[in-house]
Amino acid sequence: MLYWLADLSDGGGAFNLFRYITFRAGGAFLTALIFGFLFGRPLINLLKRKQRNGQPIREDGPQSHLETKAGTPTMGGVLILGALIFSTLLWARLDTAYIWMLLFVTLSFGAIGFADDYAKVSRNDAKGVPGRVRFGLGLLIAALAGFWAAFVHPDELSYQLALPVFKDTLINLGVFFVPFAMLVIVGSANAVNLTDGLDGLAIMPVMIAAGTLGVIAYAVGRVDFTEYLDVHYVPGTGEILIFCAGLIGGGLGFLWYNAPPAAVFMGDTGSLALGGALGAIAVATKHEIVLAIVGGIFVVEALSVIIQVAYYKATKKRVFLMAPIHHHFEKKGWAEPQIVIRFWIISLILALIGLATLKVR
Repeated sequence: MLYWLADLSDGGGAFNLFRYITFRAGGAFLTALIFGFLFGRPLINLLKRKQRNGQPIREDGPQSHLETKAGTPTMGGVLILGALIFSTLLWARLDTAYIWMLLFVTLSFGAIGFADDYAKVSRNDAKGVPGRVRFGLGLLIAALAGFWAAFVHPDELSYQLALPVFKDTLINLGVFFVPFAMLVIVGSANAVNLTDGLDGLAIMPVMIAAGTLGVIAYAVGRVDFTEYLDVHYVPGTGEILIFCAGLIGGGLGFLWYNAPPAAVFMGDTGSLALGGALGAIAVATKHEIVLAIVGGIFVVEALSVIIQVAYYKATKKRVFLMAPIHHHFEKKGWAEPQIVIRFWIISLILALIGLATLKVR
């Protein structure tokens, strides 16, 4: 919205700053951060009044959680989404199709998560909305986003899969592009959701991944950068950096209250929305495979559950002491902050590897 102030500059003056994506990204970050600090405590107080028992704790989870996390309110993802949406609408160019695609995916998955969180706290039951319903709605949202991205992409990139490292390599997925995009978006949403099991565990890797994808989006949205880096030019994706900056600012504002011991959980409202947003960014920028590298923590968390369930059904034995894998390390005696910080470090390393794919050709 504020971008249009640049029209008042006539090519110079202070208003000309609003033409620069990097300046507006900084504005989006600060706006979202301040939003989080201003509304964080009032939101937590409201959630505590409305949720007398807090988020229901899984009985099949670690027993320590029944003591240390009982009574903590959920739906804190509302704070992140509020900061993200407000800052994006304020600072991004609203004539950019990718921005609206990201907002659609984020809000839609957030709505699914909100319904699930509401069902849990209203019934005081950890089950919430049936998994099949959540999964089916997620597939529908992701399918619409896949068609949206294919329509907006340049003709030479539409329905194509770009491979990192391999220069100018494209694989024509044709009719399979939309199912592939659905897999990326829904897989990312559910992987982040599975990761969100310890205080601060999910939000920092999400912010790291968002920062990495934001840099990639800015690079592939500039023709001079793409010519230098030998990556595919996707016009319009530069504005995604503003969305990512708002996500990071909102995430930091939330982390202030989510740091151990958490005053609030993001819940499925936040985890599904943020995971879906990361998947949608990857699809928009043609960096779906790089997301699997940058979000490696989420991939491992999801795989640990898949492996555990499949192996148990086949052998009645377990590979991990408990899944997702962060609970396995809890069972091995690792302290919660120890697990969280080590996962953050791994996420940062994976982000640097993901960024390196821009230059390694």
